[in-house]
Amino acid sequence: MIDKFFKNILKLFGFIIIFLGLLIFLSLFSSSLPSIKKFGLKFLFLSDWDPVNEVFGGLPFILGTLITSLLAFIISLPFILSVTIILGVYFTEGFIAEILRHIIDLIAAIPSVIIGFWGLFVFVPIVREVELLLGVTPYGVGIITASILLAFMILPYSASIGKDAMRLVPQDLKEAAFSLGATKWEVIKKIMIPYARSGIIAGMFLSLGRALGETMVVTMVIGNKNSIPQSIFEPGNTIASVIANEFAEAITHLHVSSLIYLGLILFLITMLFNIIAKFMLKKFKI
Repeated sequence: MIDKFFKNILKLFGFIIIFLGLLIFLSLFSSSLPSIKKFGLKFLFLSDWDPVNEVFGGLPFILGTLITSLLAFIISLPFILSVTIILGVYFTEGFIAEILRHIIDLIAAIPSVIIGFWGLFVFVPIVREVELLLGVTPYGVGIITASILLAFMILPYSASIGKDAMRLVPQDLKEAAFSLGATKWEVIKKIMIPYARSGIIAGMFLSLGRALGETMVVTMVIGNKNSIPQSIFEPGNTIASVIANEFAEAITHLHVSSLIYLGLILFLITMLFNIIAKFMLKKFKI
């Protein structure tokens, strides 16, 4: 009887969450209708953003969002795998494991505005010096700067899920491999990582969804240039950062509607990545 009651409560909360998500989508869609009617799907491919002449295109911001998020994913990948193996295999319990877990939790708890300030005043000058050595324009701020900071921010989330996935590898499989003469690294490489691969990838997708919508850090270090960047060292903009920068100053109805249209696009992109991640988690029961 009690189990049935709690199941009904969980179903109710699930329906409420779905209903709220639907309400958010409908409110974004209705508020962006003026922009949708004027630009349609061409909005996705237009690169001009001119509030004075009321010409709006979302391509620079969509590309900026996808590029920074994917770069952050690529940069964080070796660190995610390293931390996942260390916490999921070598230090599963004990004093060192507790210290490492607390460090990961501490990184996840740092407010994004603090990371943004650190990036602006400490990391940007370092990037500028590296750009001088590489012979590119030393902006300091730009796509690569935002991507590196995003990689640092998503690391704890991916590593935490990957660690749990590694620990779910059946002990019988590991013992069978050891009994056949496999070394510990061979067991990790050929047994544990393939078995936990789906959970690790799902964690990366969930972290990627967070990177897509990150606002404060990106706004502070990406340069906020409303055009398609020609290289990863140039300033750019993302959907979240342009909304944060311009929404309070938007005067015309079409300008506001176009910003909300960008928010709708970001909502759909993030939802797509989260659906893929949830599907993988459910399919492989991780």
